[in-house]
Amino acid sequence: MPDIAVICLVVTALAAWFNARFVHLPNTIGVMVIAMLLSLALLGANALGFSEWYQYERSLMKEVDFTEVLMNGMLSLLLFASALHVDVSLLKRYRWQVARLAFLGTLVSTLIVGFVLYWALPLVGMPLSLGYCLVFGALISPTDPIAVTGILKSAGAPENVNLVVSGESLFNDGVGVVLFTLMLGMVAHHQAPTAQDALWLLLREAGGGLLLGAVLGAVLVALLRSVDEPSVKVMLTLAGVLGGYALANRLHVSGPLAMVVVGLAVAYRGQHLAKNNLGRRYVDVFWSLLDEILNAVLFVLIGLEIVLVELDSAYLRAGLVAVFVALGARMFAVGVPLTLFPHWFHLPKGAWKVLAWGGLRGGISVALALSLPASAERNLLLTMTYAVVVFSILVQGTTIGRVTRRVLGTSEAKADDAA
Repeated sequence: MPDIAVICLVVTALAAWFNARFVHLPNTIGVMVIAMLLSLALLGANALGFSEWYQYERSLMKEVDFTEVLMNGMLSLLLFASALHVDVSLLKRYRWQVARLAFLGTLVSTLIVGFVLYWALPLVGMPLSLGYCLVFGALISPTDPIAVTGILKSAGAPENVNLVVSGESLFNDGVGVVLFTLMLGMVAHHQAPTAQDALWLLLREAGGGLLLGAVLGAVLVALLRSVDEPSVKVMLTLAGVLGGYALANRLHVSGPLAMVVVGLAVAYRGQHLAKNNLGRRYVDVFWSLLDEILNAVLFVLIGLEIVLVELDSAYLRAGLVAVFVALGARMFAVGVPLTLFPHWFHLPKGAWKVLAWGGLRGGISVALALSLPASAERNLLLTMTYAVVVFSILVQGTTIGRVTRRVLGTSEAKADDAA
């Protein structure tokens, strides 16, 4: 396993250098493209009879437990780092907007994707049970705009639009995991859960995660305020995140939601981390660098894992259907409430198009798909997941800046919200 970690880090560093030197895409998008092209090149070489390196990559990726690496390794660090750099004062003003999209939007998207795919997949010769269609809806609905936040800023998007996109993604990861657990349990037991069971799971996982995060956040902030040494502050935040996530797993509550709350607590009271700003600068720089490095490694792994995906024509047709269904569900879940109830959201006119197009899918969806038990349904869902993730990152991620400028316009993008 250490050799695998070293190889992944070396590939990530070289891909990041090549992207910065020649390709000039946003770093996370660029490294994934390079890793994916490398995998496809090895796949082509294998078809020509040169299979040694392709087989080596396949054996390497089979040894990587992507779900374990992300869900019990990287995710806690990534969510805390993202939450640490959120403007909490602005988030408080838009808390209900973010909550509606993260909770209700994810649920609506899950149901739309599930039921539409149940009807549409037989049309391309790949029928799937309603239970597995809903499982796919749950794993593909959480958004992961790791790269899009910086793109929106560079495109001149209003701060409130940027905040809603990033805030929604922070919370809907946890919501998506809860829904995924619920739908997977339905498939395993061959019956729909009762309303009482579903409500209890939601309260235990989501409510428990939020409560644990609030407690851990308060404790961590108190510890950070009591010392001035920058290195000690960094160690405290690192220990708080890793230890807190492990505790959440032991208590069977949502670790992702807990880490988001901890990050927001530290961000909100961060100006008091020290008598001077040195401690805060150390914490900010450490987590910014760690966030960028882990995101790059994550997206390289996504690109390399494509060698494990079924690329049969029937699977690819199903993947294409999934792309359009997932995008349509996202547009409906975001567009309908923002269009019908604009006074609830206080966002610029047409902002729903930016939120819909900027809802990228990423590592969470891949990790959940890979966590499914081995079966023909898993292979199909994994291919569909990769199709949606690759489309969202390569197409949506590289065009969201132009969409933002076209929809909102320069003058409107710079206007401040009056909510």
